[in-house]
Amino acid sequence: MSFGKRLLEARKKKGISQEEMASHLGTKGPAIGRYERDEMKPSIDAATKMAKVLGVSLDWLVGITDMELDAATLGRIQDINKLSPKDKELVFEFLDSFIANRKIKNVLQ
Repeated sequence: MSFGKRLLEARKKKGISQEEMASHLGTKGPAIGRYERDEMKPSIDAATKMAKVLGVSLDWLVGITDMELDAATLGRIQDINKLSPKDKELVFEFLDSFIANRKIKNVLQ
């Protein structure tokens, strides 16, 4: 999916207009439309601001990853990254166990 389509999708999901988005970026509504139609590409600073306003990762917005992470999920990942290696391993063991349990429950249903 292109940058413009991702921008449009995220903006609509967030429920803000092109004009509101533009005001957050210090630009005008027509510029947002041009970004969404892939007629022009934003600077890295503008793309970073867009990602923050929309609550998505810059990696997702520019198409580096297809995994759409919201601000809360990214915050949790950052918190885990700050843990000691031993504590990280405990978190990962718990997650692995939880995910395996969910998969089994889904198969049995």
